Amino acid sequence: MNLPSPGPFFDVLADHGTRTTVHLSRPLDLADDDRTAYDSEGLAALVAETAGRLAALGVGPGERVAVIKPNHWDYVLLACAAARIGALPALISDRLPPETLQVLLKRLDATALVTTAATLRAAHEAGTDLTACVRRTLTLDGPAPGAVPVADVRGHRPPPPRRTAEDAPLAIMHTSGTTGIPKLVVHSTTTLIHRIVAAEARRMPVVSSRRDDTVAQATSYAHGRGLAWTLSVLWLAPREVVILDSFDPRRAEPVLRAHPPTTLEAVPSAFVRWQPLASSPDNPFRNVRLYVNTFDAIHPPAVRTFLAASRRRRPLWVQVWGQSETGPLTFRCLTRKSVRATGERHPTTRDLGRPVPGKARLRVVDPQTLRPVPRGRPGLVLARTAALCAGYVGEPERLRAKLAGGWFATGDLGVRTRSGRLVLLDREVDTVPGGSCVEIEDVLHDRLPEVMEAVVLGQANGLPLPVLVTHGGRPLDSAAWHRAVADLPPLDEPVFLTADQLPLTATGKVRRQELRDRLLGGASPYGTGHWT
Repeated sequence: MNLPSPGPFFDVLADHGTRTTVHLSRPLDLADDDRTAYDSEGLAALVAETAGRLAALGVGPGERVAVIKPNHWDYVLLACAAARIGALPALISDRLPPETLQVLLKRLDATALVTTAATLRAAHEAGTDLTACVRRTLTLDGPAPGAVPVADVRGHRPPPPRRTAEDAPLAIMHTSGTTGIPKLVVHSTTTLIHRIVAAEARRMPVVSSRRDDTVAQATSYAHGRGLAWTLSVLWLAPREVVILDSFDPRRAEPVLRAHPPTTLEAVPSAFVRWQPLASSPDNPFRNVRLYVNTFDAIHPPAVRTFLAASRRRRPLWVQVWGQSETGPLTFRCLTRKSVRATGERHPTTRDLGRPVPGKARLRVVDPQTLRPVPRGRPGLVLARTAALCAGYVGEPERLRAKLAGGWFATGDLGVRTRSGRLVLLDREVDTVPGGSCVEIEDVLHDRLPEVMEAVVLGQANGLPLPVLVTHGGRPLDSAAWHRAVADLPPLDEPVFLTADQLPLTATGKVRRQELRDRLLGGASPYGTGHWT
């Protein structure tokens, strides 16, 4: 498969006459107009024009360009524009705390920052000057102190696309940062395009995009999944692609109703927030044949709700587990039957399935000795894949510390079953003695419909602390709570928060370390944190 790299990608689509229409939930921050629909020619022109603006800003081949802005698909288009002139894009979510953004920018040592005046203002109000961390700053939404407004670089003729070496750095993306400062992950053309994107861009029965599909996506486009998904899906040329920039159901619903998807990929937190939409008789998911969730395991009630919402005879749910450093490692197909049982202590969505055939191998080892443990015994999950990243920016020793004889330590604890499936237990740093926080959270969601989010915080000295967000923000009935946890490991009394009190990453994951610091006074976790 002669899959082009991000730089010339949209030019190739336009030359091939790709007829996909891309619909946006709102206009791009990158664009000069209010368009919410593009064809391949329009996207190719926009990427080329943006490449010209970056060149006019003084960005040259091999230089790093940081992108920090509100979530939207133009993260991906900016990455393609930077790659087109041979620069190295680094995509960073604006949802990170300003002090974390400052740390990442210093590690990055970027030539330029592409951002918005609003993003700079928010950081400045928190005591952080992001422009001081780079040599030049470009704002997309108007003037700001220390920055060049986009109007000053319009109309610059784009240089011709540059070709970079297959193993040279192609793009930088960051990990979620649930346990601290995110890592900046470097991928090359070989690892990102040839190993990850190419595998998804092949036509496979059921799980690949079809030419008559309307494919919808809701994710954090600052993460590597946004770029990989864009390249693989558009290469398969579905009829329509729908881009959702927000997980807020009030903003997503009009777009989903205007363009009802036949396949839908979203982060777990988006599915959770959209459950009320899926429960309505005229829900916008009636024609979905394929759901995909990435980034994290998802709670069973959400899968159950969305599979029931489809009017297809046999809708399918594909759960993919992997990491920014590795790309997809396992997959599992879920059906209505496989999530039918409720309230039981069974793996359901914690059963992550088997390694991606021909792409990944897994091993479960003792965390202290790194020796393999027997099937059925918990241990640290190691992975071997040709898609492993090239390293971490500013932390060269960190990747070496996570490698053991060619195997990469994922930082997750799990169990390999006799049949070779992987059952997820916890992040090693988040584990609890003799149990699984992820299992407890799943069971709480299953048994307590009032719970919108359940987080269990393990600690070295003391019972695990359940932190609950309920629909409507009301505490649970005490009797219902004690019935729900009667057969679970001992837990502390729950703490109730509102949804806006829960610190989240750009993908909707809970920042557990921040929550631990706030509620447990920085109490040490039970796990070592050595593999994070």
